[in-house]
Amino acid sequence: MTHVFHRAPKSKLPVAVKGDGVYIIDADGKRYLDGSGGAAVSCLGHSDADVIAAIKGQLDELAFAHTGFFTSRPAEDLADHLIKHAPKGMRAVYFLSGGSEAVEAALKVARQYHLETGQTKRARFIARRQSYHGNTLGALSVGGNVLRRQPYAPMLVETSLIAPCYAYRDKREDESEAEYGVRVANELETEILRLGAENVAAFIAETVGGATAGVIPPVAGYFKRIREICDKYGVLMILDEVMSGMGRTGTLFACEQDDVVPDIVCIAKGLGAGFQPIGATMVTEKIYDGFLKGSGAFQHGHTYMGHPAACAGALAVQRKIEKLDLLTNVRRLGDALEARLLGRFGNHPNVGDIRGRGLFRGIEFVAERASKTPFDPAAKLHARIKAHAFEAGLICYPSGGTADGKRGDHVLLAPPFIITEAQLDELVDKLDSAASKSLKEIGAG
Repeated sequence: MTHVFHRAPKSKLPVAVKGDGVYIIDADGKRYLDGSGGAAVSCLGHSDADVIAAIKGQLDELAFAHTGFFTSRPAEDLADHLIKHAPKGMRAVYFLSGGSEAVEAALKVARQYHLETGQTKRARFIARRQSYHGNTLGALSVGGNVLRRQPYAPMLVETSLIAPCYAYRDKREDESEAEYGVRVANELETEILRLGAENVAAFIAETVGGATAGVIPPVAGYFKRIREICDKYGVLMILDEVMSGMGRTGTLFACEQDDVVPDIVCIAKGLGAGFQPIGATMVTEKIYDGFLKGSGAFQHGHTYMGHPAACAGALAVQRKIEKLDLLTNVRRLGDALEARLLGRFGNHPNVGDIRGRGLFRGIEFVAERASKTPFDPAAKLHARIKAHAFEAGLICYPSGGTADGKRGDHVLLAPPFIITEAQLDELVDKLDSAASKSLKEIGAG
């Protein structure tokens, strides 16, 4: 009997006892290749000695100091490192304990910035369908994950949801990717005008869509047009890089590849690589100046924000990524993973799309390739794949509702940056076997 309130109380979970590079080992000695980094978290694997030493060293000096009274050297040094490597114009970093908190803070930053600058009506947010921004009520309110929102719908803040940039399903045959990108981006302008620009605080989007729709990279030019629209109407642009940032797509910030700078960017997961809970909300000079020239206080906070040990660990993670040039590794191994996925699944009758950037990849499964028809949700294909993969010693991140919130199945892959090509082979072999077994069980494949 367990007294832990687990995510799924009826399930029986193995006990994880040790990390070994890209593997997790359970109490029975079984090894699991972490093909998704948990949830795109463990970018350095599970046993990096330098990061562990940095956390231990910080605990020897100082475990905790409340940020209402003190700053700490690890927080200052980590902020300096992040700003040095951030897109031009970023000015300050607000440290938290995870991605949901980072998004929650971003929403409050946006609202209070408008108050500080005398635009008191700006309280509405616009987001996208098939998105995910976290599980706190504010973050859930601006998310587009149908299943996660449903039980709490009466409690959520009213938010406008426009189309995602989902070229596989939504681009018309008679338009180019660039034309499609502009068309869906223009939905933002339409919604701003419908609400009244004076009422809109911010637009929030994942730079590269994450777990809800299975890694959706934007088409070229999409975010450029979004930036133009936000600037035209004085709407802040928030990019959620909790999953796609910190090197996951091959650049430290995913938006570097789209040549845009948001007003606010949220990071977590790969920031601390899972060694300690940490997230952050980063803001530009314009936003920070709004607070400095206004009240001088952000009406928000958490007890464990800016935690010295968490910041020390995250700084060690980021320095290790820089020292070993792991972003180059992400790009090289990302290409290698894509080649393996295309070789194994590219012509599969039940694989509709293989997509992503760097070591952030998604595979969308379909019942009929030409029509892109999803499988019946009752078949629970994604759950079957997850179970068979786990049985075989592979951790991957399958989800359902890919296509429209209810129908569709995909698998997300986000292995550690230190994975080898031989381990990529192991990943793809085990995923192929799990998918084949699962498809046969539902009468496909």
